[in-house]
Amino acid sequence: MTTKELRDFLFRGLMFEAEASHFQSAGIQVGADQTDAEEKLLAQALSPFNVSLRNQALEMARLYAVLFCFENSVRDFIRDTLSEKDGADWIEKLPPKIKTHAESRRDTAIHDSWLEGEKTDLLGFVEFGHLAQVIITKWDYFLILPSQHWLK
Repeated sequence: MTTKELRDFLFRGLMFEAEASHFQSAGIQVGADQTDAEEKLLAQALSPFNVSLRNQALEMARLYAVLFCFENSVRDFIRDTLSEKDGADWIEKLPPKIKTHAESRRDTAIHDSWLEGEKTDLLGFVEFGHLAQVIITKWDYFLILPSQHWLK
């Protein structure tokens, strides 16, 4: 491919992308629908199992998604609050037992390469139950919460 052919190809791509956004804003689908493809892949993966198990699995998947979002929203809330109040080295000021436990879990995840997900965020390795302990330890920072009893 010559330089001119490459330039023309890239220019046509940019022009298409600019025009496609106009079509999409008008409600016209451009390109493949990822949702449909993902649903087909999931249906194919679950097809060997009976309907009752598939329905239970889908229900659990929805519950997992809600719990995952909630738990990580709590982590973000803690991260933002401690970063604001304790500064950039807030992670060093976590309760020692919790920090040591999280470091151990992170080390295991790094060594077990089959584990998915972020491996550098130490707060991501703090267990959900320990998040409440982190908040209680720094309760003065989290007075927006109703009470420690409510939190537990």
